[in-house]
Amino acid sequence: MPPAPPSDSSAQLRVEGQVERHARRLREAGVRTLTGVISDSGGVIRAKTVPARRIESFARSGMGASLTWPVFCVDNGIAMTPELGVVGDLRLTADLERAVVLDHGFGWAPADVRDQTGELSPYCWRSVTRRQVERLAALGIEALVGNELEFGLLDEAGRPLGERDGWPCYGAGVYSELSQFAADLCERLDTAGTPVEQIHAEYGMGQFEISLPPREPVAAADDVLLARAVIGRAARDHGLRVTFSPVPFSGGSGNGAHMHVSFTRGGVPLLTGGSLPEGLTEDGASAIAGIVRCLPGGIAVLAGTVVSDERMQPGHWSGASSCWGVENREAAVRLLLATNGNPHGANVEVKCVDAGANTYLATGLVLGFAALGIEENLELPAAVEADPTQLTPEQARAAAVVPLPNDAAGRIAHFRDSGAARAVLGPELHDAVLAVRQYESSLYADQDAHALTRFAWSS
Repeated sequence: MPPAPPSDSSAQLRVEGQVERHARRLREAGVRTLTGVISDSGGVIRAKTVPARRIESFARSGMGASLTWPVFCVDNGIAMTPELGVVGDLRLTADLERAVVLDHGFGWAPADVRDQTGELSPYCWRSVTRRQVERLAALGIEALVGNELEFGLLDEAGRPLGERDGWPCYGAGVYSELSQFAADLCERLDTAGTPVEQIHAEYGMGQFEISLPPREPVAAADDVLLARAVIGRAARDHGLRVTFSPVPFSGGSGNGAHMHVSFTRGGVPLLTGGSLPEGLTEDGASAIAGIVRCLPGGIAVLAGTVVSDERMQPGHWSGASSCWGVENREAAVRLLLATNGNPHGANVEVKCVDAGANTYLATGLVLGFAALGIEENLELPAAVEADPTQLTPEQARAAAVVPLPNDAAGRIAHFRDSGAARAVLGPELHDAVLAVRQYESSLYADQDAHALTRFAWSS
């Protein structure tokens, strides 16, 4: 006879054992406090913290959070809805398996959102990515995600580095001046289990970028929040401040969060080795088609902050047009072929994502849009081989080019009407994000939104 399935009590004992084992690991590493973090509906990173003696409780019972956390806004306003108001409570539970101890005994862990009974809440941002991983798995497909993080470095007075003496983009000199910070950052991230693939001075004034390796999607999203914490702590130790604002200064360069995604079935890549143009398989082509078709409905999440408009413009290499092309930096979806220059193999880079996006929602949307394309066997439009804004009307129609909305009203309308986005996020979180974006659309009319939100997405 086959062995009986484990009982609920035996499963609970295993969970308890894992909690105790990871708590012991953290204490042996010198943890003093443990901070459990979430990225809210508007991408702001928020947290609860416990002293080391309460680590187990943080994992088992969680720390309380009002039911309004899903509708917190960038100005700390609350976009209450009939479902999210003064009555009710949520619990943030630390995932100790992903917990690490950083410098000075600072413990860090991603947190799930649960209800009072301990079940995952429909408002758990992290679960959005989990569900889409499961959706792809039902199709026999696995995905890997690697993220780029752009950020601005400022002095202690809040001035961007390079403002006085200049900032040659990708400059060896400005990098050399900051090489001790960069080396320290790489070493800290490596110790935290999030190794850096590359690091360099970027195009914008005082701007840096790091690239993280491809990982399982939930882990990749966790890595983004962990990297932000490490970047912030390393910067402060070097007398610097860091901003992840999509556009920290009016008229300046934006901070992107480009997302690289690859797909395999049974270990066989879907974006190379096929019979279609550029070596795509039928499912790989349909995955790209799904992303391209659905992106306008997700841009309120991917690039929807109060300062995202300036970045989401043609000519900024921000992927302001929903289309695809091989190595096309103006296309929202850039296909990188399996060449010697891409050691991780063929992948698509979703360029329109900015640094203000909730990484779990963004990852879930991209994976969910790809899954929809495969489920519906969508046909891939023609590739765009030039700047999308330079195409003839006939070429733009063949490539199904759609300018992504770069104003709040347009983003909200597309998001409200997107059945694909609602299916990925779930109706509860879709409504919460919609409420947040509607509230934020009226903010800062006569104020400097860039100054007031410059550090909103920092950690």
